[in-house]
Amino acid sequence: MTTQSTVTTNNAPVSRKGIEAARARQAIWFLLPTLIAIALVAGYPLYRTIYYSLFEANLTNPDQAKFVGLHNFWFTTEDGIGIGFLQDPKWWQSVQNTLLFTVVSVFLETVFGMIIALVVNSNFKGRAFMRTAMLIPWAIPTVVSAQMWTYMYNDSFGLIGRGVLGGRALLADSGSAIWAMIAVDVWKTTSFMALLILAGLQSLPSDMYEAADMDGASKWTQFWRMTLPLLRPALLVALVFRSLDALRVFDIMYVMLGANNAATTSMTGYARLALIDNQLLGSGSAVAVAIFVIIMAIVVAYVTAFRVKFD
Repeated sequence: MTTQSTVTTNNAPVSRKGIEAARARQAIWFLLPTLIAIALVAGYPLYRTIYYSLFEANLTNPDQAKFVGLHNFWFTTEDGIGIGFLQDPKWWQSVQNTLLFTVVSVFLETVFGMIIALVVNSNFKGRAFMRTAMLIPWAIPTVVSAQMWTYMYNDSFGLIGRGVLGGRALLADSGSAIWAMIAVDVWKTTSFMALLILAGLQSLPSDMYEAADMDGASKWTQFWRMTLPLLRPALLVALVFRSLDALRVFDIMYVMLGANNAATTSMTGYARLALIDNQLLGSGSAVAVAIFVIIMAIVVAYVTAFRVKFD
């Protein structure tokens, strides 16, 4: 009896490992079509972008590309045409503006989104109407909302520019224009953050809060000690999504400032100037690679700071 029990006990881990390995192989087969689709849709364009960033090429005739190495990033090309964008002060100004836009807008949207989500998650009369109404700014197309706010910021007839600020042209000054556009983005996208945070709040167990109430914990203590730690996965997803969107901001600035000013305001506007306006495929691809590296670094920083493990 003792020998039979020992054999059974020793074989149990082996059989569990075999089952886990079979499940892993089955999961890989299920994920394979998705991985292939991602490789074709995202991987190949990324490879081509990195490839063309090492060449001097024109957008209208990419086959006649000339290998220049890292000249598109830093050095002047051999024939004296063009200069690496890392030496261009306009690029660094666009990076500064984009990071300012991202940090401030995402922070405000997270704070306001958390407040709205906590309110909507509670029981009160008209909660269903509130959940629907809060999505209206987000449902409006960005181009439409940007043009609407441009009219309101107008110093001649705008509700804000003339009525509130007494004729001050917010969008004409580069210092105030970035803050005006941040306000537009916060107005439009806070509801999206609230929706993501609300989904996380509704996944939290209610019995945990009932036990905290019985123990006499205040709502503030419950928020800091229970809600926020348990919301880290949902907050990470919300922050990554919004940061990616904010770092690639283009439409708001293009509509509110115009093509020329938008090029010096955001990184994507600078990339558009090189790729579309100047028809420089190599320089535009190099700028796109730099934007990709910046975004990847920020996403890694988010995941490291939140220390979230997705099982």
